[in-house]
Amino acid sequence: MRKAPADLLGLGSRDLAGRRRIRLVMLVFSLIFLVIAGKLAWLSLMPRDEKLPAGAEQQKMPRPDIVDRNGEVLARDIRVASLYAEPNKLIDIDEAVELLTANVPDLDARELRRKLSLDRSFIWLKRQVSPSEQQLIHDLGIPGIGFRDETLRVYPRGRLAAHVLGYVDVDSHGLAGIEKYLDGRGALFTASLADPASRTLEPVQLSIDSRIEHALADELQKAIQHYRAEAGGGVVLDIATGEVLAMASLPDYNPNRPLEAQQKDAGNRMTGGVYELGSVIKAVTFAMALDLGVCDFNSRYDARFPLVIGHSRIGDFHPEGRFLTVPEIFTYSSNIGTAKMALDVGIERHQAFLRKVGLLDRMQTELPEAAAPLLPARWSTITTVTAAFGHGFAVQPLQGAAVAAALLNGGELMTPTFLKRDREAAAAVAVRIIKPETSRKLRDLFRLNVEKGTATKADAPGLRVGGKTGTAEKVINGRYSKNHRLNSFVGAFPMDDPRYLVLLMLDEPQAVPESMGFATAGWNAVPTAAKLIARIAPLLGVEPALTADERDKLEKATASARTASRTAH
Repeated sequence: MRKAPADLLGLGSRDLAGRRRIRLVMLVFSLIFLVIAGKLAWLSLMPRDEKLPAGAEQQKMPRPDIVDRNGEVLARDIRVASLYAEPNKLIDIDEAVELLTANVPDLDARELRRKLSLDRSFIWLKRQVSPSEQQLIHDLGIPGIGFRDETLRVYPRGRLAAHVLGYVDVDSHGLAGIEKYLDGRGALFTASLADPASRTLEPVQLSIDSRIEHALADELQKAIQHYRAEAGGGVVLDIATGEVLAMASLPDYNPNRPLEAQQKDAGNRMTGGVYELGSVIKAVTFAMALDLGVCDFNSRYDARFPLVIGHSRIGDFHPEGRFLTVPEIFTYSSNIGTAKMALDVGIERHQAFLRKVGLLDRMQTELPEAAAPLLPARWSTITTVTAAFGHGFAVQPLQGAAVAAALLNGGELMTPTFLKRDREAAAAVAVRIIKPETSRKLRDLFRLNVEKGTATKADAPGLRVGGKTGTAEKVINGRYSKNHRLNSFVGAFPMDDPRYLVLLMLDEPQAVPESMGFATAGWNAVPTAAKLIARIAPLLGVEPALTADERDKLEKATASARTASRTAH
């Protein structure tokens, strides 16, 4: 009998089967190795999104630049490094603590040791380190210590328009102002992608003009110091579009240092607070009475004696003690006359008109800081009387400015905006609140008040300013105090065809030598507004048109100044 080949070689069939299995296993391992090698090669060559270890955060989308109406950058992202640790990769915790605290002094040794002792794969040690710190730590070569690129939000103009811009936290989440508004508008980010591959965004253009914003904040700061006021605020509006060209509330903060925003007095008074605007609201009462046909410029009201309603007695700050015409009531700022006009309108129609112009509802702009009006619990006869001259209910100052702008622009109310928009877009959202003829009468009254009334110190030569003052008593310990005031002035220019509106507020200004012991709005808020208007008019393209009298006064003032200068030298 012939033997099988395996038997000829001295091998059994069992040994041959074992060798075949070994070859098969080797082949399988070779294939697995080739697959792994191929995968590694593919991963090294193909672009991918790097995933952070558990606990780390990665920003998938940068924030867009914020620019003013002229394209000047007000907020921008820059790339910075942040320091992290992977505790499970550390070799010597004590050495790491010693080296890191020696090179980064603001790292607390005890807290650092606690973090590095945690059973974690990732933990932040310091966000947004400086380039010099990054280099020092990198050169130490500590295993398990590394850096991640992040974005840092910077505000190149510092405090400028702080309450408009707002600020972000360390993770670049908007916490206030336009920054918070943008976070609530995810669609805005997506829609404004200019280059999805590079994740760049089109800038968000504001209505703010940096030049006007700087002038407003500067004049407010000077006024606060000169009149020893506690605080101040202001806004400049484009009357035709409702665009906010400038808004400031002082004290403010630097958005590059967000902790400053938490200080007690650093809040946004212009939209986030509500105040009684005093006699500024009289303009609304006059518009109501004139528009409803209750009175005209020839109407006369008895202002000889205080008005008594129940237990309340309404008087005038400077009583004239006679009958007053409607224009005189406005220029003398008569509480008695204004209250009687409101009583002629009636309680229900008065409430309806205030609601129509939006003073009974919360005004909401792009800024999330929006306070609701403080209104009387019950609307009675005395409520109508006091509300007629701005006493007893409080609104956002920007809200008051928006209504005043509508009274002067032909009668169309539009919610103010902090985003740039044109007249066509503004007209689409405008709501008529009074007749154009009524608006023309309000312009005449505003101009008359600067020529002959309580706002004469607002008369900037050639700019034809018109306006209304307001001096409101503040509530101290639950009662109105005659020694604590919030002074306001709302004005517009040029009054024959108003283009811009200014609202200024000073909180508790004090009497100064030139005010002869007075501390009412006509002696501080008004002259501050005059300086601001004269300063911003050339920037806004409003050229002065001097009358003959104004030219003579200007020439005399110039000659007098030259004489005084020569005498001094």
